[in-house]
Amino acid sequence: MPRKFVNLIKPLFKTLVIFSLVATLVLGNASNAMAAVRGGGRIGGGSFRAPAPTRVAPRPSSPGGYGGGYGYGYPGGGFGFPFIMPIFGIGGGFGGLFTILLFLSLASFLVRSFRNATAESSDELGYTSNPKVSVAKVQVGLLADARELQADLNNLAEKANTSTAAGLSQVLQESTLALMRHPEYWAYGGSTSSKIALNSAEAQFNRLALAERSKFSGETLSNVNSQVKRAAIAVSDGGEQALAETQPGEYIVATLLVATQGDLQLPAINSEADMRRALTQLGSVSSDRLLALEVLWTPQAEGETMSSEEVLANYPELRLI
Repeated sequence: MPRKFVNLIKPLFKTLVIFSLVATLVLGNASNAMAAVRGGGRIGGGSFRAPAPTRVAPRPSSPGGYGGGYGYGYPGGGFGFPFIMPIFGIGGGFGGLFTILLFLSLASFLVRSFRNATAESSDELGYTSNPKVSVAKVQVGLLADARELQADLNNLAEKANTSTAAGLSQVLQESTLALMRHPEYWAYGGSTSSKIALNSAEAQFNRLALAERSKFSGETLSNVNSQVKRAAIAVSDGGEQALAETQPGEYIVATLLVATQGDLQLPAINSEADMRRALTQLGSVSSDRLLALEVLWTPQAEGETMSSEEVLANYPELRLI
């Protein structure tokens, strides 16, 4: 009886041993892969200060000498009160109290109309204490053959002046150009844009920036407000060997995050034409409209790339183009 029992469980025992060995190998490789950290690069700066409200200039007088406002030929306000007073003035037949009340009603109406017209003109011209701001993001996933992109962005991070609007505008143009020079390597793409009030734009911008930066295991090169920082990522024992033994990567992902005054609508990216149009629109934002900028890319180290599994895990919103 014991011999029969042993013979019965023997095949099951062999299967269990084989399964245990496979699980050990898989988990061991997974732990080594986790040691293969990915650093990122960052260039950023800007300010969300509200532009100073500007007073709308009065309308110029016409050549005929008629003043601005609602009427004709009377300094300071035309259709207003010099025309009315002779008709409804005191002693004009309607009584003094009625004339005064009518005068005050007309004056209140004209003042309100003038304020409303001035406010509408100010909004149309962008003269307001809380203007609309666009926060836009464009992401590009490039094939590993575009490794010179890492060198371009690294050089830009080393030298860029990110403490001025003009410097940030140059960074935006140079980074969009670096991406546009490699259309044959575009593999994934994505874009978002929203228009919100200035007092809410900074929180929205920071939220998007933090979400992208959290995907890095560390920022190995950064230039924010002209403060250049370099950092090495700590790798656990055996990590360097794991970096060499893992499957070769395939992609580099770059992110451009922009806050700008006014309207900036980006196309949904489903093709190379959409990507080119989105990058062109983003790169054309002028320095006087640019409020804040973040340029992020990973991996930052030249020659290092990400696998397709890493891209899908960290950037699920990107689409094939």
